[in-house]
Amino acid sequence: MEIVLDQIDRRILRELQADATIPIAELAERAGLSQTPCWKRVKRLTEAGVIEKRVAILNRNKLDLGLVVFVAVRTSRHDEAWLDAFAKGASALPEVVEFFRLSGETDYLLKVVVRDIAAYDAFYKRLIAAAPLSDVSSSFGMEQIKFTTALPL
Repeated sequence: MEIVLDQIDRRILRELQADATIPIAELAERAGLSQTPCWKRVKRLTEAGVIEKRVAILNRNKLDLGLVVFVAVRTSRHDEAWLDAFAKGASALPEVVEFFRLSGETDYLLKVVVRDIAAYDAFYKRLIAAAPLSDVSSSFGMEQIKFTTALPL
């Protein structure tokens, strides 16, 4: 089911992306609505799958997870059995926070968060055990210039 978003829906979504713990009274005020219509819109957006879930965003540096690694994977195999094994194996690794299949020269790109190089090395050994890989190239994040979970509305 496709949902049509008006300006009020978009305002509600922008506010929730900034702070999902905002009280409904304050959200309604910022959206220019009374509480009940605002709550009904949030409910509709949630039921339609526009709002998937509400989470806490943690500070990875305060949790001693300061190293971000972008792992580019190439494979010579593109059959369903291989993809299933690799997708299940890589997805099961908690250090993988994002995982994409790509077009172009790189087949898969993983964003990995770990404590340090030693932790990455341990992760790497578990990753390459998931399925046969042709090439794995790791790029270490030197500086995070922008981070947001907010989608452009």
